[in-house]
Amino acid sequence: MDSLSQIALGAAVSVAVFRRKQPLWQSALLGAVVGTLPDLDVLISHGDPISDMTYHRTESHALFYLTLVSPLLAWLWLKMSGHLALFKASVLAIWLVLITHPLLDMLTIYGTQLGLPFTDHPFGTGSVFVIDPLYTVPLLIGTGLALAGRRLRWNSVGLLLSTAYLGFGLLAQQQVTTLALSQLPSQQTATNAKLLVTATPFNTLLWRLLVVEEGQYFEGYYSLLDKTQTIQWQAYPRDAALWQQWQQQPAVARLHWFSHGFFTLTKQSDQALVLTDLRMGMEPGYSFRFLLPLDSKQQVRGLPEQLDMPRDDRAFSWLYQRALGNTDLSLAQYLQQSAVGSR
Repeated sequence: MDSLSQIALGAAVSVAVFRRKQPLWQSALLGAVVGTLPDLDVLISHGDPISDMTYHRTESHALFYLTLVSPLLAWLWLKMSGHLALFKASVLAIWLVLITHPLLDMLTIYGTQLGLPFTDHPFGTGSVFVIDPLYTVPLLIGTGLALAGRRLRWNSVGLLLSTAYLGFGLLAQQQVTTLALSQLPSQQTATNAKLLVTATPFNTLLWRLLVVEEGQYFEGYYSLLDKTQTIQWQAYPRDAALWQQWQQQPAVARLHWFSHGFFTLTKQSDQALVLTDLRMGMEPGYSFRFLLPLDSKQQVRGLPEQLDMPRDDRAFSWLYQRALGNTDLSLAQYLQQSAVGSR
C-alpha cells in the first residue's frame, strides 16, 4: 500500500496496543515511524529497474526477519522514551506494526516476499488497490479523534472499519472470480484457467479481469453495480514465438517469475524488446514497462530502461462511470471513442 496508509495503520495499531500506558502522541508517532521502515528498501539500488522492482518487498517485508528485529527496536524505543517498564507492550506493538505492513501489502497485486528465507514466492491477492482512500480515511479519522482527546474507542472503530473494508474486498474478489470462471473467453482458457482478478484504482466496486494464453491475452471488467452479469472480453495479441526465443534472457525470465506469467513481450523494430507486466495497469497503459536494447546481432545489450506510463485525465472519468455501471466500455475503447468524438 502507499506510505500514508502504512503510516495510518502503524499509528492506529500502536495506539491500540499501548492504550494509555504512555502518551497517545508517542504511541502514534512510534507506530507511524515503524510502519514506514519496511519500505525504506526502495532506497537500495539493485542496478537496473527490473531488479529494483522485483527486489522491493523482500527481506524488509519478511515476517521471519521482522519478528527477529522487533525486540531490538523495542529496546531502542524504551531507551529513547524512558518507559522501561513497557518492554512487553513495546515488543508487541512494534511486532504488530511491522508484520501488518507486509500483510497489508500482500493484499495488493504487486508481490510481497513475506515468506523469506523459506520461500521467495511473491504473494499478492489484488483484492485492494495500492491507493484506496476508503481504507485509509477511517484509520486517519479514528486515530485523529483519539489524539484530539476523544475516547480511545474511536481508534478501535477506525481499525475495525478499515479491516472490514479489506474483508469486503476479498469477498467481492471471490464473487467476481466465480463469475469470470463461468464466462472464460476461450476453450483453451477454460482448460488452463489462468485468470487474474484485481481491484481497479481507488475502489473495490470495479474489478479488472485478465486472462493470459500462449498467443493472446484478454481483458475484461465487471462492476458490482453492473446491470447485467455479462463480461465483455477484449483480445490482444501475445507473441508466443518471441517468448520462446527470449525466455532464458535473465530480465525476461525474472519478470515472468515475478508476474506469475501475466506479462507480454513485444519487439520494437530490430532495436529493442519491450517487456510489460500486465498485472499493474489497464490497456493501453501499464505502470511497469521495460525497454531491453538490442545490438546488431540481436542480443540484449546494456541495462533495461523503465518506460513512462502514459497519462490521460480521461481515465478518471471512465473509472467513475464504469464503476457505477454507467458504461460497459473498457478504458481502451473509451479513450478511442473519445478521440474519435473530439475530431
